Amino acid sequence: MLRTQTARLICNSRVITSKRTMALAARSLNNGLRTNASSFQAQKKLLTPMITTRGLKQINFGGSVETVYERADWPKEKLLDYFKNDTFALIGYGSQGYGQGLNLRDNGLNVIIGVRKNGASWKAAIEDGWVPGENLFEVEEAVKQGTYVMNLLSDAAQSETWTALKPLLTKEKTLYFSHGFSPVFNDLTHVEPPKDIDVILVAPKGSGRTVRSLFKEGRGINSSYAVWNDVSGKAHEKAQALAVAIGSGYVYQTTFEKEVVSDLYGERGCLMGGIHGMFLAQYEVLRENGHSPSEAFNETVEEATQSLYPLIGKYGMDYMYDACSTTARRGALDWYPIFKDALKPVFEDLYESTKNGSETKRSLEFNSQPDYREKLESELQTIRNMEIWRVGKEVRKLRPENQ
Repeated sequence: MLRTQTARLICNSRVITSKRTMALAARSLNNGLRTNASSFQAQKKLLTPMITTRGLKQINFGGSVETVYERADWPKEKLLDYFKNDTFALIGYGSQGYGQGLNLRDNGLNVIIGVRKNGASWKAAIEDGWVPGENLFEVEEAVKQGTYVMNLLSDAAQSETWTALKPLLTKEKTLYFSHGFSPVFNDLTHVEPPKDIDVILVAPKGSGRTVRSLFKEGRGINSSYAVWNDVSGKAHEKAQALAVAIGSGYVYQTTFEKEVVSDLYGERGCLMGGIHGMFLAQYEVLRENGHSPSEAFNETVEEATQSLYPLIGKYGMDYMYDACSTTARRGALDWYPIFKDALKPVFEDLYESTKNGSETKRSLEFNSQPDYREKLESELQTIRNMEIWRVGKEVRKLRPENQ
């Protein structure tokens, strides 16, 4: 019954059929998805065509101009010449250390890893081809050798190790972060970058695994960059070049402050916490009203992640409203303002909690506890044991690619 029902729900999505999707996609190329002449002219005023100038694009969104830098301006040969006298010391070999480190290495740059000897990260680095004494060192030695010190430790670990690390950051070195957490909330982390060196940030919009996989596919992840100190007068250029070197396809400028607030806010909201909460709420109501586990999961998670979200990512939400059935469209148009009005106060509270440092304090306090890993495992086990995600494991087995 589960196999039959799941297959039917996946293959016969009542919102979008493959035939209609292909037809609408073709129509969108010619007709702009039913956009009439007047609305098309209105949209043109909001979105000015890109102004391209050798590797960068200026995009005007309703009067707000943003410059987007691209890797076309930093081909591999140019990167190798620009960084020919530099050594990149990656401190930490977690998610970002793994992805950025391997990409830098594959781009032909001089990269070394600095981690605790014989720890889990040391062993993981060896498995990935890093050689002790050659390009794998303990932290202090790596920092001494590096002209770029890339602090990719966890936020809590950056705070805990800063006292030992800071004296090693001598003049002419460049300090690099991939998250603005530590320097922005330095009243809590005590991470105050030296004032006599360049301090830059490149924040990939995805995990280190994604940074690596997109690089291997010949693509590139989108990233933001920021400058904390520009002592040399070249900090912006350094950040843009290094962003491409670690595997970015497009890069836009931000500030350390805006990066950390938007990042923490997004993770707790639509990217993880908020969407998880919505999944649970919808699933629970369906189950409480007699729907089977498979039906509740398919109508809440499976159809969203496998059918609808990829289309939103590729074509946009406006496309979805044009492509879906008349019944689905009417219901979505009626209910999205209700959800927005109900959720906006929650998001406002979340933003304030992020901006005022409450989320930072909570994270540091929890992640610095001696029994942190045990407590975390308990919380994660609770999620694993939820019916919705146990059902999800069974449903995923029924996907054609898993047969």
